[in-house]
Amino acid sequence: MTTRSEKNHRIRRHLPLLFMLLGVATWSFSQSMSARSGRDTTTPAPAAMSSPSENAVPPGQAGSAENYVIGPGDVLAINVWKEPDVSKLLPVRSDGRISLPLAGELQASGKTPKSLEQEITAKLQSYISEPEVTVIVQEIKSQRFNILGQVTKPGTYLLMDSTTVLDAIAMAGGFRDFAKRKSIYVLRTKSDGSKQRLPFNYNQVIKGESQAQNITLEPHDTVVVP
Repeated sequence: MTTRSEKNHRIRRHLPLLFMLLGVATWSFSQSMSARSGRDTTTPAPAAMSSPSENAVPPGQAGSAENYVIGPGDVLAINVWKEPDVSKLLPVRSDGRISLPLAGELQASGKTPKSLEQEITAKLQSYISEPEVTVIVQEIKSQRFNILGQVTKPGTYLLMDSTTVLDAIAMAGGFRDFAKRKSIYVLRTKSDGSKQRLPFNYNQVIKGESQAQNITLEPHDTVVVP
């Protein structure tokens, strides 16, 4: 049986080791706090919660959102400050027009958000003192192109600024095994309603030949990969 004196002796024998371990722990803690104090501990403000849609106006669309040209099918968020009854979320109709309370029928297609803001402001001045109008393109549905045929992901895609035929093929995931790369073409509807067929020989273009075939796509163009 261990006596009390023997226990006290053992404790005294281990005291130097305990003090040494305590000193090491204290030094490590102080070093950690010093390093931490040298950092920027400011907590960043949390980002706004949002769910970006692929239809939202991207930074590169038509140069910038301000220069974006509105088209049929686009959805516009029109806000008139302190006038909730006039502020509306409106789709642009197939005829290119919208209908806004007090302002009436307005041609939206072919205009930029800024120019439409100015027109709405002018219309509302007869009813509202110094109206402040904001027009935002909430969803893009007019600026799109199609790619069909022997590509990995055929379908309809958002038309970014200066999208070329090569860009379209890349966006669609590239070719399938039996794609006829020399016989690709772009179908384009002209202003008079007629169809134009523009050839694209992939093999020549990637070799640096016939670069003129790698045209910039326009809204509603269809790239066909046989």
